[in-house]
Amino acid sequence: MTYNKILAMTLPDPILTLVEELGILQNRDLTARGIHPQQLRRLVNAGKLVWVSRGLYSLPSADLTEFQTYAEACTRFPRGTLCLLSALRFHELTTQNPMQVWMAFDNRWGTPTDEMIPLRRINMSGKSLAEGIETHLVAGIPVRVYNIPKTIADCFKYRSTIGLDVALEALKEAWVARKLDLNLLAHYAQICRVQKVIQPYLEMLVL
Repeated sequence: MTYNKILAMTLPDPILTLVEELGILQNRDLTARGIHPQQLRRLVNAGKLVWVSRGLYSLPSADLTEFQTYAEACTRFPRGTLCLLSALRFHELTTQNPMQVWMAFDNRWGTPTDEMIPLRRINMSGKSLAEGIETHLVAGIPVRVYNIPKTIADCFKYRSTIGLDVALEALKEAWVARKLDLNLLAHYAQICRVQKVIQPYLEMLVL
């Protein structure tokens, strides 16, 4: 065995090093670094990587958490933002675990599809679409989600879709957990045009 082969066996695999840094590896991460994606198959066959979803890989020992699907969705649909039931789940403001991933998209865009991810599309526009977005890292993947006050305002706006009881539960949970900024809630309620709808329920909590 030549010295170069021995050296190659002892050096850390650049793909494994990369997935350790990123948490979830995408094909495009390899392309950007000049690594041929075909090398992924070798590592998967050797049991050193596991296939998470189409084009996504992780280490066998990785703790991908229950929000793995959200990370996958934000990777698949880079122009979408987690909203309503998925945002409530992310912020731990509901006991529900939605079967679909709820994401907001510009109503001028076409409907994205992916066989691996059950997507529930919500059309938004203007400030309602663009404001209140936070970015969190889940297994190294940026996850875009509306913040708590924006999510609550959205829940009241779309109460006919998700149910008023869900919106009220979210409002109460955020208030009890002291996660609710009333000034920001008023701001987003104005954008969503639900100030008068939220006000009586908010007064019952505050008083």
